[in-house]
Amino acid sequence: MTRQGGDRDARQMRLAGAVIAGAMAAWLLVQWLGQHYGWAGRWAYLADLAAIGAFVWSLIVTWRIWRRRNA
Repeated sequence: MTRQGGDRDARQMRLAGAVIAGAMAAWLLVQWLGQHYGWAGRWAYLADLAAIGAFVWSLIVTWRIWRRRNA
C-alpha cells in the first residue's frame, strides 16, 4: 500500500469514527428532547432510522478499508 493510500484510509477511518460519535450523540439528544418535550413516537423512530443509516454507512466504509488493506 502506498503512502497516499494509507493517508486516505486514515482520513476515511477518522471520518467514520466521527460519524459514529456524532450519530450516537445526536440520537441520545433527540431521545432526551423527545421525552422532555413529549414529542410523538414517530420522531423517535425517525431519529432511530437516521442513526441506523449513519451506523450502516460507517460499517460499510470500515469494511471497505479493511478489504483494501488485506488485498
